[in-house]
Amino acid sequence: MSPFTGSELELKELVREMLIRLGEEPDREGLVKTPERVEKALQFLTSGYEQDVEQLLNGAVFQENYDEMVVVKDINLFSLCEHHMLPFYGKCHVAYVPNGRIVGLSKIPRIVEVFSRRLQVQERLTSQIANCFRKALEPLGVGVVIEALHLCMAMRGVEEQNAITTTSSMLGVFRDDQRARAEFLSLIRK
Repeated sequence: MSPFTGSELELKELVREMLIRLGEEPDREGLVKTPERVEKALQFLTSGYEQDVEQLLNGAVFQENYDEMVVVKDINLFSLCEHHMLPFYGKCHVAYVPNGRIVGLSKIPRIVEVFSRRLQVQERLTSQIANCFRKALEPLGVGVVIEALHLCMAMRGVEEQNAITTTSSMLGVFRDDQRARAEFLSLIRK
């Protein structure tokens, strides 16, 4: 369940109160509909809490005698930092080595989206994606790399506009076999 549903006060009422506390006039023309817009945006941006990964994958896992690496790279990723509720965005790269089971390719970016549409830290997001594929496919290995720009670092604090954070989760052959890891990293750099 989204953290923005089921509360005593409507989220839009809280946003209106926040505008007042920031010194704004919520009844002025440009802000009248802002509380409603923010409520809808936050519900959308945290819709991953309401999605069931098993249901999403239902019918999209297939028996296949293929044992070479499958890589989907440059998956667009947008999430909200749980510390400041500011966006972070970038690219996610996912690879797995099948062990008799493959997944429909369109499900890979959908899984990334489910976990990114939650309040997150990039480290946990990376692990959640990798562990989801490990559980669903039982592959020989899973590799996930995320490269993202965090607006909480770019807009405030250190105000570092060009710092990209890279995280990885390497499971199975991607952790144990340096050649598999090197091949994955080489493929996503091209």
